[in-house]
Amino acid sequence: MTAIQDHPLVEVRNVRHFYGKAGENNLLVLDDVDLTLFDNEIVGLLGRSGSGKSTLLRSIAGLITPTGGSVTFPHADSSVSMVFQSFALFPWLTVQQNVEVGLEAKRVAPATRRKRALAAIDMIGLDGFENAYPKELSGGMRQRVGLARALVVDPSILLMDEPFSALDVLTAETLRTDLLDLWSEGRMPIKSILMVTHNIEEAVLMCDRILVFSSNPGRVVAEIKVDLPQPRNRQEPAFRALVEAIYVRMTQRAAPGEPREGLFPGTGIGMVLPRVSTNTLAGLMEAVVGAPHNGKADLPQLARELQYEADELFPIAEVLQLLRFAELEGGDLKLLPPAFRYAGAEVDQRKHLFAQQLQNYVPIVTHIRRVLDDRATHQAPARRFRDELEDFMSEDYADQTLRSVIQWGRYAEVFAYDENADLFSLDNPA
Repeated sequence: MTAIQDHPLVEVRNVRHFYGKAGENNLLVLDDVDLTLFDNEIVGLLGRSGSGKSTLLRSIAGLITPTGGSVTFPHADSSVSMVFQSFALFPWLTVQQNVEVGLEAKRVAPATRRKRALAAIDMIGLDGFENAYPKELSGGMRQRVGLARALVVDPSILLMDEPFSALDVLTAETLRTDLLDLWSEGRMPIKSILMVTHNIEEAVLMCDRILVFSSNPGRVVAEIKVDLPQPRNRQEPAFRALVEAIYVRMTQRAAPGEPREGLFPGTGIGMVLPRVSTNTLAGLMEAVVGAPHNGKADLPQLARELQYEADELFPIAEVLQLLRFAELEGGDLKLLPPAFRYAGAEVDQRKHLFAQQLQNYVPIVTHIRRVLDDRATHQAPARRFRDELEDFMSEDYADQTLRSVIQWGRYAEVFAYDENADLFSLDNPA
C-alpha cells in the first residue's frame, strides 16, 4: 500500500528515555527520537540490542511514559493494539476467551464479543480451535491468537514487538506471509503497522519504510524507503542489494567527532560489553579464516551461512573488532593477523594470544588484573568492580559486562573467579 503522507496517525517528537532511579547514574536508552507514522504503511524499527526499539514501541502503546518529548495522536479516535514477542496469552483461558479479553475490558456485550472474536479467529486461520487452550497449540498458533486478540478491538495502529522472533524459521515465514496477505487484501481493521525487528531481511520483506537505530543510546540514524513491489522475492537482485546496503549502514564507522554507534559506549572501564562466549568468537574466526572467505566475509552472506540474525552476528563481530582480531567496515568482516595466528594455534597458544589482546584492548580486564597484582592476597571482591562499573552504566549492564569479563578472563587465565565467594584472585594466573 502507499502511505498517505498528509494523514499522520502517530507523531513522536524529541523522545528521550532513561532507565534507573532518580539520583543515580541513569541509562539513556532513547535520545531525541522523531517518528511519524502515516496512513496505509508498514514501518519497521530496525536495530541491535540496546537501541531502545521496544522502549519506543511501549511509549507509543502507552505502557510507559518517556522521560522527555511527546507522543501524540492527531486523530481523537486513533487507537493501538500490540502483539508481543512472548505471545502473552492467559494459559487458563481458551483461544476464544483470550481473544475476547480486550473486548471484555471495553465492556462489550457477551454476544457481540463472541461474534467479533469468532470472526477474528477465522480471519487469522484458527477456525476450529476456539475451545483449545494455549498449551495445546504450537508457537505459531499461539502467536496467531495474539494477533487475533490485537485485531478484534479494531485498532487504528497495530504495534508488533518482534512478533516472529520466538518462532522457528518455517513457522515465522508462514505467519509473515499470511499477515502480508491480510494486509494487502485490506482484510485487517487497521490503518498502519509499526513493528520492531532485528532481522534485516524481515524488514525489507515487509516494510514500506525502515528506521535504522543506533545503540546505547537509541537514535534514528537512517530512514530507508523500500520501493520494491509486493510480494517480494528474497532472491531478486534489488532485494539482495537493499539488504546489503542496510548491513553496510549498520556497520559504518562514525566520522571524527560524531558519537560512536555500536555496542561499546563509554571509554576506559566504562564500556558496556555484550555476552559473547570465547567459543563463539573462536568459531566465527575459524569460519571466516578458511575457504571460501579466506579472511574476509560479507556479513549478509555470513549470516545466511551460519543461520544468524543480525542481532546475533553483530555483537560477535564487534567483540572481535574490540579485541583487534577483526575490522568491521562496509558490511564486511575482515580478519586481522592475530586472528590468523589464533586460528592456526594450539590450545595454550590460543589462550596466550587471547590474553594479550584482552589486556591490551579491554580496560576493565587490565584494571582487575592490576588490582589483583597490587594486593598482597591477590584477591578482590567482584562487588568492588561492579560498583565501579555502575558509575558508568545501569546495574544490569554492569552485571552483563562483568560476566563477560569473567568468562573471557578465565579462558585466557588472566585471573580466576570463585562464583560462590564472588571473588577474583590469581590462584591460577596465566
